[in-house]
Amino acid sequence: MNPVTLNLVLILLIFWTIPWKVYGVWLAVKNNHKKWFAALLILNTAGILEIFYIFRIAKKSWAEVSAAFGQAWRSAWK
Repeated sequence: MNPVTLNLVLILLIFWTIPWKVYGVWLAVKNNHKKWFAALLILNTAGILEIFYIFRIAKKSWAEVSAAFGQAWRSAWK
């Protein structure tokens, strides 16, 4: 894999992972799930563990997650 392609893949992976990680960690703190908080904060799984936590453990629907991401996106650009 050439360096330009590798850099592009890494940048895309970062932009994919950060929102999921932030939202997952925030939910773990809000729900007082200390073990999940530690796991989500320490392990880097490209968003897979975070998505599992959000939808299976915290039992959020796609509508709730989409609304939360939209609200965060709008408030970040004010």
